[in-house]
Amino acid sequence: MASLAAAGADFCSSLFREIDSSQGSENVLFSSLSLFTALALVRLGARGDCASQIDKALHFNTFSRHGNSSDTQRPGLQSQLKRVLSDINTSHKDYELSIANGLFAEKVFDIRKDYIECAKKLYNAKVERVDFTNDVEDTRYKINKWIENETHEGKIRDVFHEGAISSSAVMVLVNAVYFKGKWESAFTKSQTQNCHFRSPKCPGKAVAMMHQERKFNLSVVKDPPMQVLELRYHGGISMYVMLPDNDLSQIENKLTFQNLMDWTNPRKMKSQYVEVFLPQFKIEKNYEIKHYLEALGLRDIFDESRADLSGIAAGGRLYISKLTHKSYIEVTEEGTEATAAAGSSIVEKQLPESSVFRADHPFLFLIRKDDSILFSGKVSCP
Repeated sequence: MASLAAAGADFCSSLFREIDSSQGSENVLFSSLSLFTALALVRLGARGDCASQIDKALHFNTFSRHGNSSDTQRPGLQSQLKRVLSDINTSHKDYELSIANGLFAEKVFDIRKDYIECAKKLYNAKVERVDFTNDVEDTRYKINKWIENETHEGKIRDVFHEGAISSSAVMVLVNAVYFKGKWESAFTKSQTQNCHFRSPKCPGKAVAMMHQERKFNLSVVKDPPMQVLELRYHGGISMYVMLPDNDLSQIENKLTFQNLMDWTNPRKMKSQYVEVFLPQFKIEKNYEIKHYLEALGLRDIFDESRADLSGIAAGGRLYISKLTHKSYIEVTEEGTEATAAAGSSIVEKQLPESSVFRADHPFLFLIRKDDSILFSGKVSCP
């Protein structure tokens, strides 16, 4: 899965930079894997320049060949993604994790049968013809209910608020992801205390600071100066917290695919006793992703005059009218509930016998299963 993981991580770092730069000091949260698979679903039916732009923006050019709606047996992107999604959506006793994708097209378009079958076979995706023109609000309600049902106990609700979808909409692409995991080593509630969080976004805010001391994987990065801590969940999923010594912008300015992989490489971390202070936090975000993807060069699928999605529906000009991404994460003592690079800079010296990891100022984090990045985010104000 190395090539798929590389493409996904590259897409994650590129998209994070675009979202982060537009959000200023706001918290950030998104699921790059969820968006990656949603756009791969579109790639099944994309043709010509439209397909080339998706390949480039999502770094699919790391694959020599691609599966598509007419030949699903060829090795490459689609078969690898199918295996990843199959593993993710398989029930696990240690955690809950699922990804759902839906494509809703105006009913005047005749969706190709082979595309519907491929979307179901590869991604277990919902492809449905709906009536935006005459009954847009009822359609909006049904799409919202589908997302709610796909995110366990309705953790993601009202992705599309009233009036968010126009009656002139042609196709709406939605994706939902849900994760609930428990720490391998839970924080003890009695050790959680109110502490001040040092941030320009919320100066002097008192936050619930969790605390424990035990063996963790930790690395110290020289450039930019920071600590990287791995917090493991049961079931092979980990959260990596990137805590700058000083200003978070030092990390943000050097956030590339290669650096991200380098900073969070478990083989470059050392297991030692660490006194950890981590705030409880909850983030819920709703992004119109279209603008960020256009900045990455993915334009034609949103343009009626240039989109070529003839592999989805023959005849007419099918294009994506709206792509919204809503995500949710909550980190507590028990664990997490979430619904949405060259040359090493790791210090090779011996770490001290015991270190302190005090996340009382803004930091970045990502949640990863094996090589797949599930969530990425920034905590500016818990």
